[in-house]
Amino acid sequence: MTAQGFIVLAIIVLMIAALAKEVMRPGLILFSALIILMIFGSVNAREVLAGFSNKGMITVGILFVVSEGVRQSGALNRLAITFLPKRRGNIRLLFFRVMFPISFMSAFLNNTPIVIIFAPIIKKWAEDLNLSAQKFLIPLSYATILGGVCTLIGTSTNLVVHGLMLDNGMSGFSMFELGMVGVPLAFVGYLYMSYIGVHLLPGNKDFIRKPLSDQKDYYYELIVPEGSPLVGQALKNGRSKDLKGFDIIQIERDNVKLEGKTLGLTIEANDNLLVAGKSSGLEIIKDIPGVKIKGLELLKDQINTRELKQYEAVLAPRFPGIGQTIVEYNFFDHYQAIIVAVHRNGERITSNLRSLKLREGDNLVLLTTDRFIKNWGDSKIFYLTTYIRDHEENSVKSKKWLALTILALMIAGATATDYLPKFENVQADMFFFSAVAAMLMIWLKIVPHQKYTKAISWDILITIACSFGISKAMQNSGLADGIAHTAINFAKNWGPVGVLACIFLITTIFTEVITNNAAAAIAFPVAMAAATQMGVDPKPFFVAIAIAASMSFATPIGYQTNLIVQGIGNYKFMDYVKVGLPLNILMFIISIILIPLFWSF
Repeated sequence: MTAQGFIVLAIIVLMIAALAKEVMRPGLILFSALIILMIFGSVNAREVLAGFSNKGMITVGILFVVSEGVRQSGALNRLAITFLPKRRGNIRLLFFRVMFPISFMSAFLNNTPIVIIFAPIIKKWAEDLNLSAQKFLIPLSYATILGGVCTLIGTSTNLVVHGLMLDNGMSGFSMFELGMVGVPLAFVGYLYMSYIGVHLLPGNKDFIRKPLSDQKDYYYELIVPEGSPLVGQALKNGRSKDLKGFDIIQIERDNVKLEGKTLGLTIEANDNLLVAGKSSGLEIIKDIPGVKIKGLELLKDQINTRELKQYEAVLAPRFPGIGQTIVEYNFFDHYQAIIVAVHRNGERITSNLRSLKLREGDNLVLLTTDRFIKNWGDSKIFYLTTYIRDHEENSVKSKKWLALTILALMIAGATATDYLPKFENVQADMFFFSAVAAMLMIWLKIVPHQKYTKAISWDILITIACSFGISKAMQNSGLADGIAHTAINFAKNWGPVGVLACIFLITTIFTEVITNNAAAAIAFPVAMAAATQMGVDPKPFFVAIAIAASMSFATPIGYQTNLIVQGIGNYKFMDYVKVGLPLNILMFIISIILIPLFWSF
């Protein structure tokens, strides 16, 4: 390998470290790496800019608008209400009935809005059936990942690999080509979650056989003022006669924390009570005399307490207060909302909130009014802003059908592109049909034309655009050839299948610690160089990259949907490792068996 190759390798290693430590947004990190590569002469200005005009990258941006149209129409909410089971049944069948429809939708729509809409609905659905929501929220994220690998447009990674193939003079993927492996993988994933994952997921371990229980998933911190009728009441097994429907988990008194089930414990004035109840608990607490919800002193008569509702909001990377405390950022003045709890990495934080520094992925439990959803419901600073007790459909019914019709025609057109009549200078491909669909979504006012840019995740587009230039630098410098030569020597006893396994594993490891699109960009030139050196067709390697770059099950940081449900489901990092790592291994084995059967070397 040349000196230029070692320079590129050093820059990429530093880029991976920066992505893993999240020192900046992924798009900025890749952009910085690409500019440094240009400074060292690994790529020229034309190669730097090529990714920003790549058809695959632009198609991803357009599909954000199409997905937003379907979301705005309310069609996804309607579908959720329709397919979710109305009663408890066989738990394994419940998993299939939840995961299969979500995977099907995710095969054609951006998976982030699907998870944003479905997470609170599934959480409320599980509560209504007295099931543990923790048994279904990680499967929700996994279902969108499994569905995404079934079609060309199911995930941006597929379009990135497709775009890289087109840039290198190859034909790319057809609409359902990846489904030959993606569909079997999805069904194996359902079976794994139904029979094995269900026992590895957190939540009530006996919920399969346990009768309906008084499950409580929502926590409130209450203050007992002087003169409250609760003062002097003795607790029996963590319960008080005036707080019916709630379990008193803990009492904080003079900076000492006492377990609610402590024998002989009585409530005293100025106690802080941590109580657990159902999602309807807020309405009940507002009617209980003698207790105050901690934090209401911030209202200062600005909001009528009778109007208060409870929301959950997951902080996105764009949230401007990341790294600041609630007081430093002045959260209440910005959003007219009180933070009553923060869920972070499986920990429920209710005390010392004023000194807590906010992080990306924090799930905030808020008390505020309907104005919060109106002002911030479509904002990109929150992954999720949903009233946990209400999922009203406000959209016009005709818009639902119109949005779904446009989506169906886009899919049909892109699928049948080889059979459609040819017109001069018109290339009827995925880009063509997605562009027409996005235009119709805006013209027909399904997506408000004033807000169409809000639907686009610009950081993802910048990440994708820069990844093309980084791939080119790996090719130009000889780094890709060097890594490919090492992989071939390592796997020479197993031939192309051994190299296929190496490429799959490399991509999987990268996608768990950095972004999936960056992982695909790094693996692509290595795969192409390996195929050239071995004299085989590179397409099986490219299929492996597309699948492996999406198969992020073992960490919450590898895929955006995993991060979203981590806060909502109050999962710990190790929950993903315990459930996701065996699934990653299973997907690897099946992929290595199936890919050579459908795409010969």
